[in-house]
Amino acid sequence: QVQLVESGGGLVQPGGSLRLSCAASGFAFSSYTMKWYRQAPGNERELVATITTFGTPTYYADSVKGRFTISRENAKNTMYLQMSSLKPEDTAVYYCNAVHYATFDNYWGQGTQVTVSS
Repeated sequence: QVQLVESGGGLVQPGGSLRLSCAASGFAFSSYTMKWYRQAPGNERELVATITTFGTPTYYADSVKGRFTISRENAKNTMYLQMSSLKPEDTAVYYCNAVHYATFDNYWGQGTQVTVSS
């Protein structure tokens, strides 16, 4: 059974930091490109960051470049998103996504809420 479970969300003040985790099971994690998406109320889901199978290269949305860092530990079947200098506009539900570009398998987590507010 494929599972992607996000954790680490919560309420943080502007300028603060959070680290999100995505724990994967039920598929060959190291063979999948991993992504973080986010969706704020009333907005479309947007791609935040991407990390390829071996951890490099990585890609970021312009809105988070220099503030967020995506990483993965294939031995632990886990992906991370370190978020720093958080802004109120970063408030959203953050989703973990796994994509295999040869088989087109595509899996999603249930999301974790991040709220940036004073």
